[in-house]
Amino acid sequence: MDQSPTNPHPSHAHARLHPRTFEDLVAEGAAVPTEGWDFSWFEGRATEERPSWGYARSMAGRLAGATAALDIHTGGGEVLDFALRTAAPQAPVLTAATEVWPPNVAKATALLRPRGVAVVATPQDAPLPFADAAFDLVVSRHPVRPDWPEIARVLQPGGTYFAQHVGPASAFEVVEYFLGPQPDQSRSDRHPDRERAGAEAAGLEIVDVRAERLRMEFHDIAAVVHFLRKVVWMVPGFTAEAYEPQVRSLHEQIESKGPFVAHSTRHLFEARKPGR
Repeated sequence: MDQSPTNPHPSHAHARLHPRTFEDLVAEGAAVPTEGWDFSWFEGRATEERPSWGYARSMAGRLAGATAALDIHTGGGEVLDFALRTAAPQAPVLTAATEVWPPNVAKATALLRPRGVAVVATPQDAPLPFADAAFDLVVSRHPVRPDWPEIARVLQPGGTYFAQHVGPASAFEVVEYFLGPQPDQSRSDRHPDRERAGAEAAGLEIVDVRAERLRMEFHDIAAVVHFLRKVVWMVPGFTAEAYEPQVRSLHEQIESKGPFVAHSTRHLFEARKPGR
C-alpha cells in the first residue's frame, strides 16, 4: 500500500470487466490474512505515498555502520529483512528484534532467523529484555508508542535511535468516517513535538525530526475492510458486520464518486544518547 502500482493485478482487471458485488468485496477484504507488514495485497486497489526519506534504505545505511542493533516492533520482520539484505556484507554482528503480536512473532522468526536475528516476544509496555547499553543502534518503523526511558537505557553512550513514526491524525478521514469527529486530544496524539519532549526528558539529544503528510487512496471497499482489520487501532473492534451501514455507504460512495481519499502522517526521528 506504500507505493502507487504501475500495473493493476490481473484479478483486479478481471473484476472491472465483471464487477463484484458489495458482498463479494466485503468477504474478500475480511478473508485476507493480516499477519506481518506486507502490503502487497493492496496493489491495484489502494495506494499510499511514501515519505521522501526512504526509511528502509536509510535504515540499511545505519545498519551498515553498526555493531549491535535492535529493531523494536519489527512486525513480520519485512523491513528489517530488506535493510539487512541491503546492508550486507556490512550488517551488524549482533541484531535482535522485538514484537508484541504472536502471529507476527512467528512470521518474523521464520523470516529473520536465517539472518541470525533473534526475535523476542515482548508484552506491550513491558521493559525491553536487554541489558543496559547493549546496542549502538536502535531502529523502529511505526512503533506502537516509543518507550523513551527504555530506548535510552539499552543504547550505548553515543548510540543512535533512528525510526519512522506514525504522526498525528494519520488516516483520520477513515477513522472519522466510521467513528465520527474525534476530540482534539486524539488528533494531536503522536505529535512530533510531544515525542521530541519525551526523548529529551529521557536524556536523548535530538538530531533530526522531519514530518510529511501523504495521500492515500482506497479504490474499493475490500481495501478499506482489510486496512481496518490490519491496522486494528484505527477503529477498535472493527468488523464489517458491526459497521455494516457505514461500510455499505462507503462502498456506494466509492462506486459513484471514485477513490476514497485520506492522508497518512509520518515523521522521521533521529536521536542520540550523549557520551563517547
